[in-house]
Amino acid sequence: VKAKSIVTDIFASIKNITGGEIGGYKKLMNEVREKALEGMIKEAEALNADGIVCVRYMTTDIAEGVAEIFVYGTAVKFKK
Repeated sequence: VKAKSIVTDIFASIKNITGGEIGGYKKLMNEVREKALEGMIKEAEALNADGIVCVRYMTTDIAEGVAEIFVYGTAVKFKK
């Protein structure tokens, strides 16, 4: 779980009222999604996998204004 600053939260509250994209949160979610993907790849590499199939992303709200991202897939090894 990664958090943004209070300034981003205040700006997001204003955007929630006026409408529009919340750039700070969008950037944060992209960063967290990328980090989750990198973690999955490292785990597959540790298993000496040749690739990952059936990759899925899932988000879950864990508290008001707080979300987490899961990424999972199946590590595969190709026969030679």
